[in-house]
Amino acid sequence: MEKLVACVQKKPGAICRLICFPWAGGGTSQLAQWGRFFNNSIEVFCIRLPGRETRLEEPFAKDMRSVVNEITSVLLKELKEKPFAFFGHGLGSYMSFAVALQLKEKYGLEPVYLFMSAAHAPNSAGYLAVKSTALPDRNSEPLKFAEVLAGNFELPHDEDIWRTMVLAVREDVRLFQTLSFEKTEINIPFSCDITYFCGSDDKPYDAKGWGELTSGDSSFYELPGDHFYLLKPSNESFLIKYITNSIENAGV
Repeated sequence: MEKLVACVQKKPGAICRLICFPWAGGGTSQLAQWGRFFNNSIEVFCIRLPGRETRLEEPFAKDMRSVVNEITSVLLKELKEKPFAFFGHGLGSYMSFAVALQLKEKYGLEPVYLFMSAAHAPNSAGYLAVKSTALPDRNSEPLKFAEVLAGNFELPHDEDIWRTMVLAVREDVRLFQTLSFEKTEINIPFSCDITYFCGSDDKPYDAKGWGELTSGDSSFYELPGDHFYLLKPSNESFLIKYITNSIENAGV
């Protein structure tokens, strides 16, 4: 549990858990801190993938199926014991979607709410286009390489750190390319509400399809900023307030 999940503030009395899934190349340092800002009714878990932080010595996951299997097997007891919601950004949106699918199909469990951010809907043309794009060569200029895969962000000055980051980004995008999903007109996997967020200055995403994946309500919010709009304090405050209200209104 401690290997897979970062929880900076345990809340035994919480009525719901928010499971956060970070972006390509990301760890738990940002989203896990949300646990300090939510009220005591929501406990935050952040997923830590192999190949980073305390799992640095582990090999990167080979495909999305292995990631989903690890997450569902490790967290199954916790997900059965109380309601849960998912938040994913970038690659984390696809990861959370894949985990939610397996939980629904295999265990009959469903999040009370899905919060998706900065990602094409997995039933969209934009998703298929990105999935079929060849990965940049490993020897490409590092900053350009990282921008292609994970959006614009400032790489650290330490050469060893950015090489590690770029490698993690590349391996995470490889994970994304192994996700398989085909939606038919009668295949609506979820009944919970879904909200999609994005940054106003980020590249456009094919987001409409997220609403087609549930029989519940769907909504869309564009916040000021680039791909990492959610790291701006004002946007972070908005997200925490919105997620709190959404979960509380979901009747948990």
